[in-house]
Amino acid sequence: MRLDLVALIVADYDPAIEFFTEALGFDLVEDSPSLTNDGRPKRWVVVRPPGGGTGLLLARADGERQSDAIGEQVAGRVGFFLRVDDFAAAHERMTGAGVTFVTAPRTEPYGQVAVFLDISGNRWDLVGPAA
Repeated sequence: MRLDLVALIVADYDPAIEFFTEALGFDLVEDSPSLTNDGRPKRWVVVRPPGGGTGLLLARADGERQSDAIGEQVAGRVGFFLRVDDFAAAHERMTGAGVTFVTAPRTEPYGQVAVFLDISGNRWDLVGPAA
């Protein structure tokens, strides 16, 4: 058993795809036409970190309730954790790609960490090995 996908509500597919593939370096695994439960068109968009693991289903908000959840999927907490082997290189690449970091890098018992925002405003930890 494994956790395959986590849905992430986004305002629109293409800017989200660009953020996750260009700024974070994820792979676009799938971008297929699909239908909502009531027959309206949507897309099935999956991105994953290189090498696999749990992916994100980029789900375009459908309706006011979902639109209100954009950027607030975990009520302002850090809810997503991106672990990298080379923290300094990842932080530098992401900063150069325009990713907004809301904390400076720091060292914790579990490694180096800095909080950043995704395209929707959700908070993520960039986590790497201890220096």
